Amino acid sequence: MFSGLIAYRGAVVALEGHPHGGATLAVRCEGAQAERAAAKDSIAIDGVCLTATAVDGEIVSFDVVPETLARSTLGERVSGEMVNVEYSLRVGDRLGGHLVYGHVDAAARILLRTSEGNGERLRLETPASLGSMIAPKGFVALDGVSITVAAAGREWFEVALIPETLARTTLGARLPGSRVNLEIDPLARYTRHVILSLSKDESHGTL
Repeated sequence: MFSGLIAYRGAVVALEGHPHGGATLAVRCEGAQAERAAAKDSIAIDGVCLTATAVDGEIVSFDVVPETLARSTLGERVSGEMVNVEYSLRVGDRLGGHLVYGHVDAAARILLRTSEGNGERLRLETPASLGSMIAPKGFVALDGVSITVAAAGREWFEVALIPETLARTTLGARLPGSRVNLEIDPLARYTRHVILSLSKDESHGTL
C-alpha cells in the first residue's frame, strides 16, 4: 500500500528482457538504505508495485512479468532515465495523499501541457475502459503521484500540478505524446465493479 506522495526518485540501471517474456529491472533508488529496503519488500517504481528480488546498496532489482509490461510504461524505460520511487507505507505513517495500490490500470498519453499560475496543467487521453471511473475532484495516480482530477471530458481528463510536484517528480519532464502510468482510485474501481455485477444479476433475474 502506498500514499502517492513521492519523496524519492531513482535512475534506471538496466532493463533486461527474458526470452520467454517479462524482464528484470534494476534501479538505483534514492533512500534505499535509509528506508532499510530488503529483498521481498514492495516498492513502487513509477507507480507500479514491484517486489524487490535483490538489494545492493541503492541498487534494487525487480522481476517484471508480461502483464505488468503490457499495462504500464516500464518496458519503455532506458538506462539512466529517472523514475519515481515510493516505499510501502508502514503502520502509523501519515497518509497525506490517497490509498494507492500500485496496480496500474493502463498507460495514458499526455495530450497537452500548459502553464497555469505558478504551476502547470496536464491534459491526458482517457483510456476508453476507464472513462466512467474518472471524475472531477476524484483521485488518480500518475506515475505513482497522487493527484486530484481538475476536469474531465468524454475522452480526456486534466490535472493541475503544483511547483512541488513539478520539481520533485518525473511529471515535470513528461512531454506531450509521452505516456504515464494511470491508476484509478481503488474506491471508484470497486464501486464500478459492484454496480456492473448488480446490473448483470438484475438482467438475469437473480435479485
